Amino acid sequence: MEVFGSFYRNPILREYFNPNQFHITSWVRDPVGIHHPFVFDFEKKFFDKTYAFNIYTWMNKWWWLSIVYSIIYVGLIYYGRSLMEKRERYELRLPLILWNLSLALFSIFGMIRCVPEMIYALDKVGLQYTICNNSNIYGITGFWITIFCISKVPELIDTLFIVLRKQKLIFLHWFHHATVLIYAWYSYHDWTASGRWFVFMNYSVHAMMYTYYAFRAMKYRIPKWMQVTVTVFQLSQMGVGCFVNYKAYVYKQNGASCAVAYANIFWSFVMYAIYFGLFLHFFCVSYLSKKPIIKVNDENERKKNK
Repeated sequence: MEVFGSFYRNPILREYFNPNQFHITSWVRDPVGIHHPFVFDFEKKFFDKTYAFNIYTWMNKWWWLSIVYSIIYVGLIYYGRSLMEKRERYELRLPLILWNLSLALFSIFGMIRCVPEMIYALDKVGLQYTICNNSNIYGITGFWITIFCISKVPELIDTLFIVLRKQKLIFLHWFHHATVLIYAWYSYHDWTASGRWFVFMNYSVHAMMYTYYAFRAMKYRIPKWMQVTVTVFQLSQMGVGCFVNYKAYVYKQNGASCAVAYANIFWSFVMYAIYFGLFLHFFCVSYLSKKPIIKVNDENERKKNK
């Protein structure tokens, strides 16, 4: 029970769900120098370095729980699919719409907070700073980096909809969810500087992706170019991830101070390389072949509704 209870004892979760934290300040200057509009009080918690360090301490102690959660997640997938074999699929249209909309809004908000900091850092300090300096662990962006890592646990619910609706579950889907959860927590417990890139890219791609999923769940006819665009952005994210790890390795080899461990560079590069191969295969089969591996269930639904 301690393993599961520890997640809910996370201090940032207690603060986030405190109703007194929803007061809004018009403009707030982050420690890195950028100004953010319309800031909630709970976003300002990471201005307190002691508070931020307490979160870091918690992650140092419990980051391995991400492995436990991922193993349980994969086990529940196989159990759930076997359970649904002799059952009728659940429609779950409204819950699916609400779920995707909530993740889309969350990702859009995270993107609004993290993308300007990335642009500001690239413009004012340069590429090496964005990869090797972890000063953004404090302030508003620090909060959104932290909540990003924690959000990888509830994001696993994506798969529940696929299982209950008896849709095709591809390897890429569950492998990506499980490994991103582990890597995000593993990186946070080291306050890995290159995480700035991975967080801002993931928020941006997810903002587009979950918005697309929400409209598809609402049965809007979405042009194929939009589907292709989402997948291309996902592929680009993997390519940039490999590049960032390469640059971190080069900086460290040249003797520069860089807050990215060699072990993290290795595992991150392996992870992004695998993702790139899987997403590229998915793209080729889905959009370039005559028999796409997606849209199978959507086609069945159209036939059923005729």
